[in-house]
Amino acid sequence: MLVFALFGGVIADRFNRRKVLFITQSIMALVAVCLGWLSLTGEIQIWHIYVLTAIQAAASSFDLPARQSLVTNLVPREDLPNAFSMNSIAFNTGAIAGPALSGLAISLLDLQGVYWLNAASFLVLLAMLAAMGNIAQDTIPAQSRRVVDFGAIADGIRFIRRQPIILSSMILDFFATFFSAANTLLPFVAQDILKVGVVEYGWLSAGQSIGAVSVGLFLSQRGKIRRQGALLLGAVVVFGLATTVFGLGRSFWIVLLALIVIGGADEVSTILRNTIRQMQTPDHLRGRMVSINQIFFNGGPQLGEVESGLVAQAFGIPAAIISGGLGCVLAVVVISRIWPQLGRYDGSEPVPVRA
Repeated sequence: MLVFALFGGVIADRFNRRKVLFITQSIMALVAVCLGWLSLTGEIQIWHIYVLTAIQAAASSFDLPARQSLVTNLVPREDLPNAFSMNSIAFNTGAIAGPALSGLAISLLDLQGVYWLNAASFLVLLAMLAAMGNIAQDTIPAQSRRVVDFGAIADGIRFIRRQPIILSSMILDFFATFFSAANTLLPFVAQDILKVGVVEYGWLSAGQSIGAVSVGLFLSQRGKIRRQGALLLGAVVVFGLATTVFGLGRSFWIVLLALIVIGGADEVSTILRNTIRQMQTPDHLRGRMVSINQIFFNGGPQLGEVESGLVAQAFGIPAAIISGGLGCVLAVVVISRIWPQLGRYDGSEPVPVRA
């Protein structure tokens, strides 16, 4: 994903995003078919899984920029927060239902059957893309439209560096996910600190998704959201404080409530970050903006897991979680001082027209 992400953004800007999604979704479907066939014949080996996983990750690096950029082509500017709320609801609902149904599917269909089912599910996605029809999309001048090179990538990087609101929201995204330790350390909290069973652990695991879906449903029905920058910073502060409570908690119900608040605050932050970036990026650069953001979005949690593990091993699990929550709040203070434009953003600023 890191290798192809930046090129994925250029592809999303230089080619028809709907057609790009047809290709990426088809590749993912073929990966599922290959896994199903290899499992059915009993010939699957570990290197098959590595290669097919790499192919799927590469396809995802082209899929995400095109998919997120396409949202802005589908709905009016003023409805973007609602659209991203509904998109997040769909993601979180799938994240809850998918793992919950996976055990049942494996028991009924065996592993190869689950792969076949996964492959068939892509037919629904392809049908939905076909039903969209032609979608208007702003592009660059025709003479350079199909040029995919490092210069095009540099144009996207240069644009983000010149846009303090977009750049600061990406850096905020990185540090918020870097200091979040809830997902990484939750199993240890449940087993070693709360000493709860598997049923309680299941509820704790679902806590963030419960908060995210609840807040997503609320925001999806709201009208225009005012003072988006201040609300974004406030949501990340609440996220950090709730993470601190999660680290301090010694009661199942307090920890569960903290996780629900973490999920809700993260949902507000995610929706507003996506909305602000999309609204502040010209259509012909949106794919590259999303692809660059992938590096921040994926890099923060990956490095954060390492940080959480090191701090937990050195100072204990509660210290790792509490320090992460306080670090998140500190990051908001620093970023809001370096880029005060982010806190003043209210959603009515004009879209820049040049890279």
